[in-house]
Amino acid sequence: MLSHLGVAESTTAQPVDDELRELLKNAIENSDSFEDRFDAEVWLVSKQDNLAKFVKDPEERMDLLQRIHRAARRADLQPEIVLALIEVESHFNRFAISSAGAQGMMQVMPFWKNEIGHPEDNLTDIDTNLTYGCTILKHYLNKANGRLVEALARYNGSYGQYWYPRRVMDAWERHWR
Repeated sequence: MLSHLGVAESTTAQPVDDELRELLKNAIENSDSFEDRFDAEVWLVSKQDNLAKFVKDPEERMDLLQRIHRAARRADLQPEIVLALIEVESHFNRFAISSAGAQGMMQVMPFWKNEIGHPEDNLTDIDTNLTYGCTILKHYLNKANGRLVEALARYNGSYGQYWYPRRVMDAWERHWR
């Protein structure tokens, strides 16, 4: 059975994609912020009610939305898709750990830290997890020539199956669109 990011739950791992390794390394080492503050603020206000189901504290909620927006835009992703993916993966629990060992809100496999030369990175750190997760999703979106359903299946390690992309798309439709 495959787990997140195409790593088998057994001891057999898939070969690491060199291009994705470089993308992750560059994303971690080059951080930036919003390009247009006003648009980001409008977006934050429009999403905060839906996030309240998962994050009760308003300050924590707004901070998390800012971080997600920034990471998604930096990776050239729609922030709403990232929100839906996080809802499905962890319900916005930054300390979530899957049975396969994936960590954080976006459920990133820890082997990526060594692959990009950042073994000290903490995948339960919100910004670190978002940077990894968004970079990985964008890579799979590019690899799938923009086909989001295929990219989501690759992200989850369920390529060729559609239960996971369907869950993310349902969350997007219900809460984040």
